[in-house]
Amino acid sequence: MAKQYVMALDAGTTSCRAILFDAQQNIVGLAQREFTQHYPRPGWVEHDPMEIYSCQYGVMTEVLARAGVDAADIAGIGITNQRETTVVWDRKTGRPIFNAIVWQCRRTAPLVERLVKTLPAEVIRQKTGLLPDAYYSATKLRWILDHVEGAQQRAEAGELCFGTVDSWLIYKLTGGKVHVTDATNAARTMLYNIHTLEWDKDILEALNIPAAVLPAVKSSSEVYGTVNLGGVEVPIAGAAGDQQAALFGQTCFAPGDVKNTYGTGCFMLMNTGETAHASKNGLVTTIAVQLNGRTEYALEGSVFVGGAVIQWLRDELGLIRESADSEYFAAKVPDCGGVYVVPAFTGLGAPYWDMYARGAIFGLTRGAGRNHIIRAALESIAYQSTDVLKAMQADTGLEIKELKVDGGASANNLLMQFQADIARVTVRRPMIRETTALGAAYLAGLATGVWKDREQIKAQWTLDKLYQPEMSADKARDLYKGWKNVIRRVRSGAVL
Repeated sequence: MAKQYVMALDAGTTSCRAILFDAQQNIVGLAQREFTQHYPRPGWVEHDPMEIYSCQYGVMTEVLARAGVDAADIAGIGITNQRETTVVWDRKTGRPIFNAIVWQCRRTAPLVERLVKTLPAEVIRQKTGLLPDAYYSATKLRWILDHVEGAQQRAEAGELCFGTVDSWLIYKLTGGKVHVTDATNAARTMLYNIHTLEWDKDILEALNIPAAVLPAVKSSSEVYGTVNLGGVEVPIAGAAGDQQAALFGQTCFAPGDVKNTYGTGCFMLMNTGETAHASKNGLVTTIAVQLNGRTEYALEGSVFVGGAVIQWLRDELGLIRESADSEYFAAKVPDCGGVYVVPAFTGLGAPYWDMYARGAIFGLTRGAGRNHIIRAALESIAYQSTDVLKAMQADTGLEIKELKVDGGASANNLLMQFQADIARVTVRRPMIRETTALGAAYLAGLATGVWKDREQIKAQWTLDKLYQPEMSADKARDLYKGWKNVIRRVRSGAVL
């Protein structure tokens, strides 16, 4: 009897999840645990890699117990992960030499400035598709090698391994036998040439990073190794960075298809097929998927603070008790009363790429209250996403009429309607919103024969809800003009 389940391990920024899918793409089990966020200094963000691993292993075994599924019935495991987050560990012991430096962390901004004096930003962009920024893994790795005693020498001797979270988990799950990454994660390190499909020697030399620490780069859908689950060796057969996995999970298989994930940050990707489309409007070019010997590319715009602004309302300001309350309170006012929230807590991402911008609230009057601020915070997610969408339209000359959405904040109906209104697009939310995990499951299932091809997968995609613009075009234009004005005022070069 054919094995009928695929497991997705979703190693996110704030939690680890394991989701079990059957061959009809139904979720038959889910387990999730949050892990600790470390903020040693303002603008610095770290995770404990061992906590990530133990958390991920725990939910992997928990989901099997909850679903009553035997490991022998798992065809394969797909891994999707927070990207750019950097882990360095001892090759023999499997112990990290430092905390993981998270993609949100801004500590390496000075290293980026130093790098572009040696290797011009345009050269790096041409090679990697990325605009040099502290967001990516390259300077995070350099920082660890600089700040852990003896790390550079150990790296040169081949005693250390570097990896993004997918590499770290595959290494640990296979008992230290496999040190690999997939092409989508490699493309986010700022060390990988997305055209030659090799680690770039010029960038490695400019940063003095020994090639010995780097993982082997594999396709997004193949068996990398196995993990022992209760005496059963289960193949790890797919891997992709979280946003590329979501693009795949949304079945955005054709050039021009666009999705936006509303997670901790917001990430919009457009499939551009086998063409690596260079951006002139602040987007990055990245690898969408590597499958069956083909490399497909995407344009991407990353918003640093998306759903995290809701957590900020809850945890720092205390304006709501639960994240889900944001929609309830925002709906208590007809609009935000002229208030704008710019959540540039860690700088501004696409299309601005301003590492030193900081957040602000504008338009406060005596009549502005809690609900206006909550609504303005929600609206900021849609405004930032619209900035990215407009940049994609400018780069490609295509009019984007449809946007597929996923991620936690996509459940917020007020936000999704405002997104359709302000961006003037039809927003489609799928029935299965766990599209990041689903994409990882698809990749593993394709490698192990659960699904035959992408056509079979796409035929099963189902719509949950559709949102179309209801606000007048004039009002939407005026609101967006106000947003662009406040963005100008928070930029690091602005005169206050």
